[in-house]
Amino acid sequence: MDSIHETAQDPLGPAAAGAGVRQDERLWAASAHAGALLLAFLTSWTAGVAGMLAGLAVYALKKGDSDFIAAHAREAFNFNLTLFLAFCALALAGLLLVGATVLTLGLGAVLTLPAGVVLAVLAAVVAVGWLVCGLVATVKALNGESWRYPFTLRVLR
Repeated sequence: MDSIHETAQDPLGPAAAGAGVRQDERLWAASAHAGALLLAFLTSWTAGVAGMLAGLAVYALKKGDSDFIAAHAREAFNFNLTLFLAFCALALAGLLLVGATVLTLGLGAVLTLPAGVVLAVLAAVVAVGWLVCGLVATVKALNGESWRYPFTLRVLR
């Protein structure tokens, strides 16, 4: 099978398919995901910058050593970047709702309060999705399997 078809079947490429992935590669790949979770927990849910740094650090240190590690580190960085941007958008929408309430001297709260509840629910859904996907990615990396986060902007390729 040529490399085009292998890449199409395994989005992280043929080197990430898990066959022949050494234990140290698995640990480094998992550390990109777990490090992002740990740093984000330590700095707060919305500090996606810390999560991005974990993936970026592993990528910078190990990209030349292993395609498997590089692929997982790129995914960790891109996913945490995507979530950081999502939280920024939610925060901006929340500020706009507060601003609308203030500008209408509180009368706009009839509309902004339900919208604020929707924003809070969306933030909770994003946070839970981030946690679940991060844990799945860590386990996949430890098992020597590839993983692509859903709904992710792929800036680092």
